[in-house]
Amino acid sequence: MEETGLELIESATAFIGRTQYQTVVNSGGHGLITDEPLKANGTNTGMNPFSLLLASLASCTVITLRMYIDRKMWPIEEIKADIEMYKTLSGTRIETRLSFKGEVDDEQRDRLLKIANACPVHKILVGNIDINTNINI
Repeated sequence: MEETGLELIESATAFIGRTQYQTVVNSGGHGLITDEPLKANGTNTGMNPFSLLLASLASCTVITLRMYIDRKMWPIEEIKADIEMYKTLSGTRIETRLSFKGEVDDEQRDRLLKIANACPVHKILVGNIDINTNINI
C-alpha cells in the first residue's frame, strides 16, 4: 500500500564500478566522488560516506545560520561548524561546535543555537525516518 502525501524533497544517484571503492554521486546537476580511505582498501579519492553525512549537516547548519543572521542584519562575518561523530555504547553521537567571526552577545548566542538545531538536515537526522530499499529487476 502506497503512502499518500509523499513530497519529493531531493534525490541522488550513486554509481560504483570496479575501482575499489570509488563512487560517483550525482544530485541536482552536481557531481562528486566518494570513496573509502586506504586503510579500508579504498583509493581515498573523496570523502567517505560518514564524512559526507557530516559535511551535509555542517553545510546545512551554517547556511541556515547565515540566512537567519542576514535577515536579522547582525554583523557576523563568518560562521564555522566543526562536527565530529563518535561511536558510543548506546549508538552514535554527533558533536557540533559553532564559532562566529563578529560580535555575538549571550541572547544572540542562545537564539543561534536554537536556529542551528532547526536546520533541515538536523531535523531529519533526529526525527522519524523510514528508509525503504528495493531491487530493480
